Order: sequence, then structure tokens, then C-alpha cells
Amino acid sequence: MKVISKWGTGVDSIDAEACAKFGVKLGRTPNAFTTPVADTVLGYMLAFARRAPWMDRAMKSGKWEKIPGRTLSEMTLGVIGIGNIGKAVTRRAKAFGMKVYGTDIIDVDHVFVGETGIEMTNLQSLLSNSDFVSVNCDLNPTSHHLINADTLALMKPTAILINTARGPIVEEKALVAALGSGQVGGAALDVFEFEPLPADSPLLKMDNVMLAPHNSNSSPAAWERVHWNTIKNLVEGLGMQVKK
Repeated sequence: MKVISKWGTGVDSIDAEACAKFGVKLGRTPNAFTTPVADTVLGYMLAFARRAPWMDRAMKSGKWEKIPGRTLSEMTLGVIGIGNIGKAVTRRAKAFGMKVYGTDIIDVDHVFVGETGIEMTNLQSLLSNSDFVSVNCDLNPTSHHLINADTLALMKPTAILINTARGPIVEEKALVAALGSGQVGGAALDVFEFEPLPADSPLLKMDNVMLAPHNSNSSPAAWERVHWNTIKNLVEGLGMQVKK
């Protein structure tokens, strides 16, 4: 084997150390789905803040129920992982007037911090101060089950957890318990520890949870770019050139 060309951004399913050891080139598409994923996070925040899905359900069940909502400018957002997607989420949130907290294991560009006004802090402070918590970090040994029973206990009882990154970053059993007990207000999940989500998952019966089948990357324009770059990485990895 000479080349592995990964369709997409994440390479957590590939043994990068083994590739390096055996001289196998590893290609991917950084920044592949930043726009659709960031849009998805914003959509989830708007849905929970304005209570649109719940009013729709009430209307369709014959109830004229005015469910109180909030504006995003009244709420705070914590972004875990300030990479390409985390930055895009931050910019969208700031455009809606939100106070944004951020945390990362590496230093974040001071120009970005200055431009957006994001307040960089530690994970514990972020969790305790945020109305929404958006998981946007990579899956690696330091982030596996980063969101667990202990960290969930730090969140506001009204807070919403949004995960559009990788399922195993969140300890699903602990999240189910926190949602069921009211320790956490709700969740929007596009990714899961085991995919497809098992048919007997308690998440499927929770009214305070929004679910999607790992689909936040949905975008014909983004797919086309990744298709092309995946082929390009493969061909160039074999020592040839690609002309578009």
C-alpha cells in the first residue's frame, strides 16, 4: 500500500502512526465541511431558543400552545475546539449577538480572538457559563469521553449540548442519564458512539433531544469539492499530476 486518501476531514478511523511507520501517504480534505456543519449548529440553537419544533408538534396535535422562547442574543455559547468549524460557529453566533466562550488544548490565533471577542477559558468555566455547548473538537485520546458524568454535572440544568463532531467525544450513557434526570436541559446530536443509533436507544424517546443521522456535512458543493480532492490526493500520492 502506498496511499490512503480519506474522503472528508477526520482521520480518527485510520492508524496515522502505522502509515508513518510504513511510509504510507495519508491524504484528507481539511476544512471540508466547515460551512454546512457550522450552519447546522446555528440551526439547532435557533430551534431550541425559538422552540419551533415543539410548537410545530403542538399545533399538529391540535394544541394552540404558545411556548415561551428566547433570542440568541440573550444566551451564551461555549465552543469546545476552536478549529475551522469552531471558528465558523463562533462567527455565526457573534452575528446573532451571543456571548461566546471557547476552549482548546492549543493556543488560538490572537487575531481571531480580537476580531470576534470570544472569551477563551478552561472547560470547567465554559460548561458552567454556557446556555449552549457545541462540541467541535477532533476525536483523539485527549477528547474521548471528554463530555462525561463529571463534566455534564458542571452544565446549567437548562443548557443544551450540541455534538456535530464525533460520537465518542460524548459518553452517551452519561448523557442519557443527565437528560433523564434534568441535570441537562436538552441535546442536539448528529453523531453517536455507535452508528447507526441502535433502535433501542433511550435518546429516541426523549422529547428534549433532536437527532440526525450523521448528516451535518450535507452540502452538494462541499461533497463535490471533497470528491475531487480525494481523487487528487490519491493520484498525487502515487506521483502523478491531476489536471482539473
